[in-house]
Amino acid sequence: MNFLKLIRYQNLAIIALAQVFIKFGLFANIATALTPFHFALLVLATVSIAAAGNIINDSFDLEIDKVNKPNKVLIGKKISEARANSLYILLTVTGVAIGFYLANHIGKPSFAAIFIVISALLYLYASFLKGMLLIGNLLVSALVAMSLIIVPVFDLFPAISPENQSAFSGVFKIVLHFAAFAFSINLIREIVKDLQDINGDKKGGMNTLPIAIGRTRTVKIVFVLGVVMILTVVLYIYEYLYTAQIPMLYFLIAIVAPLLYFCIKAWDADTAKEYAILSRLLKIIMFLGICSMPLITFYY
Repeated sequence: MNFLKLIRYQNLAIIALAQVFIKFGLFANIATALTPFHFALLVLATVSIAAAGNIINDSFDLEIDKVNKPNKVLIGKKISEARANSLYILLTVTGVAIGFYLANHIGKPSFAAIFIVISALLYLYASFLKGMLLIGNLLVSALVAMSLIIVPVFDLFPAISPENQSAFSGVFKIVLHFAAFAFSINLIREIVKDLQDINGDKKGGMNTLPIAIGRTRTVKIVFVLGVVMILTVVLYIYEYLYTAQIPMLYFLIAIVAPLLYFCIKAWDADTAKEYAILSRLLKIIMFLGICSMPLITFYY
């Protein structure tokens, strides 16, 4: 159980679920490159590299986490640092090796570099980019979005032909929409987590947004970003789902309404407990957004 907590299995499950919805939902009626077995390997590679990123992040954040969440520190208490490093190496090698195999399987050996670059970026994020103003937030959010985009990269692109290019571009556009949603929600959540962890981050020499401009201004930025997300989702509903009653209602109830509640709670949040609630709420919104994929699939 300690290992599952270390790799943040709930976050990994959300990534895997999103990829499954893309493959067996959005791509259900088109001939793609990956068999179910090879797609399962793609999911395993993605989850392995993400898990490795979580481990190395905790390894570098030991002193910070002793301040921010002393009761939840695993490395050095329940899992030795040597074992954590071994698990990081094992998961990274597993993910990159599977990625190399898949890239050669689809006839695109250069695609193996994607897994190498992502692994390197996760290490750089954990080691020093995390402490740079907004850079770490943007990077980790982009990598979350990439966990969705990587499915069409390996499953659609190798199978493109003049005959199916139009259909493929349509579903790829939908994946990009969901990737943009995941990026945006995760970026807001990263800023909220920086608010929650400000004390430990100061001790660790970080330069996060709350440290740079203060909690009050950062909370207002979070509020504004939440409002922008609401307006963006409403615009998306108007542009793409106006005639689809069930998906439209789902988006209004499961995404817009929680975002409205988030903005209300964010306006005057000023304690670590309140920031933690906001962070969990954003994770729920992310999950509900991913769960809308089957409805979008049925509509399209």
